[in-house]
Amino acid sequence: MVASSAAAANIYPLSSYTFGTKEPKMEKDTSVADRLARMKVNYMKEGMRTSVEAILLVQEHNHPHILLLQIGNTFCKLPGGRLKPGENEIEGLKRKLTSKLGANSPALVPDWQIGECVAIWWRPNFETIMYPYCPPHITKPKECKKLFLVHLSEREYFAVPKNLKLLAVPLFELYDNVQRYGPVISTIPQQLSRFHFKMITQ
Repeated sequence: MVASSAAAANIYPLSSYTFGTKEPKMEKDTSVADRLARMKVNYMKEGMRTSVEAILLVQEHNHPHILLLQIGNTFCKLPGGRLKPGENEIEGLKRKLTSKLGANSPALVPDWQIGECVAIWWRPNFETIMYPYCPPHITKPKECKKLFLVHLSEREYFAVPKNLKLLAVPLFELYDNVQRYGPVISTIPQQLSRFHFKMITQ
């Protein structure tokens, strides 16, 4: 018996999606140090960075998988990125998703259905570490990152930049795997545990 309070999400098979490629999307930073330095410059100009990222779910073998972008051989991230100052979170995430995974033809761009915000993370300082709360002594956090569940339609076309890989990673692989995926991505299984997933088979 599923509690009626659980939010529901339909998850479609990975095989019902089509994947193509598009021109490389060059990363603005070649290292973590570069990224933190750029964050510092932007902070001086615009204040706290606000970023939005998408949890895109597919299923294989009746188990939810999350689509992650892989850069190089090791680093994985959720699709998304930084909002422009004053930009709406939902519109900004749609813009970022289209930039990362949308085809160049507007007719093929997925109809991004942005759903629930499942997590908010805070970066207190210009360091890699983030927390799922803002530490009490921090009055000026440097970044606020929000993770949204995106409800995919049954069939979509994703255009993956040639320099990135799109991986479907099972929840059991992410769970508690901080060494490989970092604290934000490795805790997504816990954040999704309140959802009732309906596995739609073809």
